[in-house]
Amino acid sequence: MTDTDIAIVGGGIAGVTLAIGLLKRGINVKIYEQAPNFAEIGAGVSFGANAARAMDTIGGGVKEAYQKVFTPNASTENGEIWFNFVDGYHDNKEAGKDQEKWLFKLISPRGGGGVHRAHFLDELIKAVPDGVAIFNKRLETCIELNDGKMELCFHDGSTARHDAVIGCDGIKSRVRAILVGEANLQARPTYCHKYAYRGLIPMENATAILGADMAENAHMHLGPGGHILTFPVAQGKMMNVVAFRQDDSEWTDKRLTAPAHKKDAQRDYAEWHPNILAILDMLNDDLDRWAIFDLGEHPLASYCKGRVCLLGDAAHATSPHHGAGAGFCIEDSAVMSALIQHANTISAKRVCSVYKSLEAAFAAFDQSRRERTQWLVQSSRITGNLYDWMDPNAGQNKDQIYNELNERCQYIWNADIDIFTGDAVADLDQRVALEGGVPSKTRE
Repeated sequence: MTDTDIAIVGGGIAGVTLAIGLLKRGINVKIYEQAPNFAEIGAGVSFGANAARAMDTIGGGVKEAYQKVFTPNASTENGEIWFNFVDGYHDNKEAGKDQEKWLFKLISPRGGGGVHRAHFLDELIKAVPDGVAIFNKRLETCIELNDGKMELCFHDGSTARHDAVIGCDGIKSRVRAILVGEANLQARPTYCHKYAYRGLIPMENATAILGADMAENAHMHLGPGGHILTFPVAQGKMMNVVAFRQDDSEWTDKRLTAPAHKKDAQRDYAEWHPNILAILDMLNDDLDRWAIFDLGEHPLASYCKGRVCLLGDAAHATSPHHGAGAGFCIEDSAVMSALIQHANTISAKRVCSVYKSLEAAFAAFDQSRRERTQWLVQSSRITGNLYDWMDPNAGQNKDQIYNELNERCQYIWNADIDIFTGDAVADLDQRVALEGGVPSKTRE
């Protein structure tokens, strides 16, 4: 291990993948998690080809953990399909009431499918050695000491000292509030005026009612003011369901999720296709209504300040309509791992202090990641409206919806993580040189 010492606040997918990447590169790291154990909220999540390449870049078993729990579309004919898009509202006069009208399909470099969030995290933490994660640590504040160390102060009265702090503490990030100030509008996410019901249906039940093709392969059911997505998870044992609805009112609950009942969902989609009503009928009676918040209304002006930096949802929490938020967290972890490794090389060669090299690394991370990740936040909002037939240009025109979605999704999936990391490391070298140091000639 090196002398460089990093604190990660938050033990979700972003924090754990970053820790794995840093540990693989010989960097000392501690994860501080406010919960009593590792835990993920939500069920299914998908990762595109961009995220899979970033997993390879991180190394340390991240890709292997993903492959263990990944559930693809069941049909080989659907192998390259991200989602099949169908009309979930109108009766299909051509094929009969029991079938939704086919609209189009989106082809992804890696096809469709997903993982269960908790199952993925369970596999990831196997790569984290004992003692790296410290639980029941709710951050209160973070200050720079006279000797340059960053001190984290926790709710239980304990403290910890590290060279730098990376906030991976999600949409309600405490580190973000510390970085920008609690009164700053950038500290708080805002309601996107959509909510969603989430649930899991045993696959045997889903196939009995919907048929194998509909249940075992990813489908996006479009309609007015809402959409429902379904795809297989848990090695094909469950069908994940997320039913989104436009909401013109304000979200008044202090929590991001509120208790609901299946009857609420059935009322929201009462006029939809019989397949949608059948899906909702298979859900448990007690559901959660998940409010969709993001950082799109007041995007951060910077992801870092000195040696405090934000990563993942803490920096760029997005609505889930692209299915790319978690994948962008993985991209973040890949770029940050490369930058901190290179910053450590620079300080080890006495080019500059570890504090200066880490500060330059965080600035390079901000430069590398902010434009792309904030684009995703805005694009996801647009995408949600496309699904809900609310886009002022596309409306219900399937060709316009397809063209707009395909262009946006291909931009996400075809990104080259090697270019991101290479450019970021080059930027780090330039920043060190401008500070009066000589950049390292060796990049690991």
